[in-house]
Parts: sequence; C-alpha cells; structure tokens
Amino acid sequence: MNEHLLLVEDDDAIAVALRLHLEGAGYRLHREADGRQAIAVIDSQRFDLVLLDLMLPGADGWEVCRHLRERHADTPVIMLSARSAEAHRVLGLELGADDYIAKPFSMLELVARIRALLRRVEQLRSTTASRQTFSFGPFRLDAVRRELLCADAPVPLTLREFDLLHFLLKHPGRTFSRTELLQRVWGDGFDGYEHTVNSHINRLRSRIEDNPRDPKRVVTVWGVGYRFDPEP
Repeated sequence: MNEHLLLVEDDDAIAVALRLHLEGAGYRLHREADGRQAIAVIDSQRFDLVLLDLMLPGADGWEVCRHLRERHADTPVIMLSARSAEAHRVLGLELGADDYIAKPFSMLELVARIRALLRRVEQLRSTTASRQTFSFGPFRLDAVRRELLCADAPVPLTLREFDLLHFLLKHPGRTFSRTELLQRVWGDGFDGYEHTVNSHINRLRSRIEDNPRDPKRVVTVWGVGYRFDPEP
C-alpha cells in the first residue's frame, strides 16, 4: 500500500491528526489548506483519492469537487464536513462525491472507508468482463479502458456514474430497484441511502439522454426502480 492521497483541510489540528493516522495506515499524504491551491495541485499531480473539506478559504469544497469532476472524473472523492444535514450530504453526492463523512468522525472508520473505496476502484480496474464494449446510439462504452465515447469524443463520467452505466448496460431491459442498485454498484458496505441512486441517475441522464427530462434510455419504472433500454 502506497497510495497518494490529497487532503484539502484548513483546520491545522484536524490535518495533523489525519496525517498521523493516514500515514500510520500506510498512505502518502499531501495537504492543502486553500481551495484554489488545491485545484492547482489537482491539475499538476495525480492522486489516488481526495479527502475534501467543504468550508475552505479561496474556493469552497463544492467548487473543488466540481473542478475534479470536470477535469479528473475518475478520481475518488470523500467529503469531510461538519455539516451533517441531509441536504448537504445529498448535494455532495449530486456533485459526484463517492462518500460523505460528517465531522466529528472516527479515524478508524475513515481509514476503513478509504480502504474500501480504493479496493473497489482497484477491483473494477483489474476486472475484465467477458463482454468488454457496449454500444448504444452514438455511444460506446469500453469496460477495460473505463471510458465512454460519443462519436469518438470522450464523455466525462465519475467512478460511480461509469459503474452504474456499465451495470445497466450488462442487463438491458431488466428493472432494478434502488436498493438493488445500491448493493450491486456501491457494494454492501456503502453507508448510503436510496436518494444516492436518484442523484446519480439524474447525472447519468444529463450525459447520455437527448432530453434528460424525457429519458428514453435510462427509464424510470414507477414504484419499482430503473431500466436501461438500448434502443429507445
């Protein structure tokens, strides 16, 4: 284990404690205390995972997360925030965060979540499905290269958006409940709730639907869940 993590946290005491535990767990850690500086570092270095506080000088965590998703969509993000309200958690997940932990939190829990997320990323990147490419409309998904193309132009997807689309493509025409999608895409250990699925479905529709408000590919089956129709 020698993954390189970026910590974006302006509280020195919290940053020192996190460095102690994360480096003790075997991770390399780079810390930034300013949102603008964090954006610059993100564009100049590669990180295996980003731990992102919300209340930051320069640029807040929402802006940093938006930049990550626009420029580095496949980098896993865990948001750390004293804001524990459900609305903030939902917004964080809608912006593309892979997990959200409210302060104060257990250091052991944080390390466990980091390990689980990095392990899932590695498993997804190393797994080769029997069918490696899927085509629908002008789109082509390559499961090995982990990319979605539209007329040969790359379409940016977050880690979860890609996993969700890949899963639906492997089961065309089959309806899955939100609970099933949470279990099959996020995994049994994910501490989330069904609204997470709704948020990611909406983001995915904005990428692949001609009219996201009238989706023809990722279809809502009312009272049940969602289904992928390859030929709308």
